[in-house]
Amino acid sequence: MGMTTLCYIEKDNKYLMLHRIKKEHDINKDKWIGVGGHFEHGESPEDCMFREVMEETGLTPLSYRFCGIVTFLSDMGTEKEAWEYMCLYHIEEFKGEIKECDEGVLEWVDKEKILDLDLWEGDRLFLRYMQERRPFFSLKLVYEEGNLTAAVLDGKPLEFFDILDEKGNKTGRIKERSLVHEDGDIHGTVHIWIRRKTEKGYDLLLQKRSKQKDSFPGCYDISSAGHISAGDEPLETALRELEEELGIKAEPEQLKKVCMHEGSMNGNFYGREFKNHEISTVYMYEETVDITKLKLQKEEVEEVMWMDQEELIQKVRDGGIPNCIYLDEVEKI
Repeated sequence: MGMTTLCYIEKDNKYLMLHRIKKEHDINKDKWIGVGGHFEHGESPEDCMFREVMEETGLTPLSYRFCGIVTFLSDMGTEKEAWEYMCLYHIEEFKGEIKECDEGVLEWVDKEKILDLDLWEGDRLFLRYMQERRPFFSLKLVYEEGNLTAAVLDGKPLEFFDILDEKGNKTGRIKERSLVHEDGDIHGTVHIWIRRKTEKGYDLLLQKRSKQKDSFPGCYDISSAGHISAGDEPLETALRELEEELGIKAEPEQLKKVCMHEGSMNGNFYGREFKNHEISTVYMYEETVDITKLKLQKEEVEEVMWMDQEELIQKVRDGGIPNCIYLDEVEKI
C-alpha cells in the first residue's frame, strides 16, 4: 500500500501533461498523466504535492484545489497486487519556469484534446469530475491486467457494460457507462414495447423521460428500456426494467422477443457529447395495462401515454413530438 499525489496544472485552458517515456520499469510507461509521486516520511498531502511539483516541473503552486481521494486496486490476489491511495490536486496558479523532467516529457495540452492521449481509463473519470468542479469526491478504481473492471464513486458502484462487436457478440471487454457513451462503443440494451389492440389497429405505450435524465431529457421514448449491465442477459434485464420504471411485474413468458435492432443516436447534453451505438433485444408485452395504476420511477419517467402506432410513426418521421425513438424499429414491431 502506498500514498501518492497527482497534480494537474492548468494555464490558458491547457493542462501540463507528463508523457512517461523515460523510465524502463514504469507502471505508467508510455501513458500521459499529471505530475506527482509518493509521500516521503512525515509529509502531509500538501507537502508531497509542493515537493513533487517543484522536483518534476520547477514550478511552485500558488492556488490549488484538493479535488478528491482516488483508491487504486490492481491485480488483487496475484503476485502483481498493488494498492494505492492518491490525493488529486488541480493547480490553477503557479510561479516559476518549467524545467526538464527526468520522469518523462512535459507538454501543455488543450483540455479538449486530453482524451486523444493514451490515458488510463480511470483517469478519464477523475479528470471529468475535476473539470466539472465536483465537490470533494472519493473514487475507487479496480484494474485487472491493465483493464478497468470496477469503479465506485462516493460509495456508489458505477455501471459497466459488455462491449460488443459489430455482430453483437461480447468482445470480453467491459467499460464504465459514461465512457461507453463518450466513445460510442457498441453495447447491449433491451427495448420493451407495451401494446394494446384497438379498432383502428394498435396503441403503443410511450414514456416521457424525466427532465433529469443524462441524455434526451423530456423526450418521448419506448414503453420501457434499459442497458444490459456487464454479465447480465437481455430477458432478466427487460423484466427488471419493466418493474423498476413502470411497476409492472411481468413473467418471462409474457415478454415476446420480436426482433434485434441496431441503432445509433448522438447528441450533446449538459455540455458533453453523447454517442449511443446500441444493439437492442426488442420485446413485446401485450397484457392488460391500466396506466393510472402504474408506479412510475420518478428519476426515469415523467409520465406515460397511449398513442396509435401509425400516428406515432408519422410523428417520429416528421418530428411532431420530441422523441428518441428509432423510426425503423417502430415500423418493424
